[in-house]
Amino acid sequence: MIVEVIDKNFVLVTGPKKVNGVKRRRVNVNHIEPTEKTVKVRKGESDEEILKALDEETMNYLREPVKITL
Repeated sequence: MIVEVIDKNFVLVTGPKKVNGVKRRRVNVNHIEPTEKTVKVRKGESDEEILKALDEETMNYLREPVKITL
């Protein structure tokens, strides 16, 4: 989940770690693939606040296996 846009090349992402093991970190936008799912959060919210914002449908979506195509 993108938490904040740092600049044109980097974004701040989080899983949150309790959901899928992704720690909050800076990521190059060329290394991520956006999905059509969105969750409204404010810029820089904590992982606890993000967990509250995720509804049951989104939690189920995040638990689904991701199909990677190369």
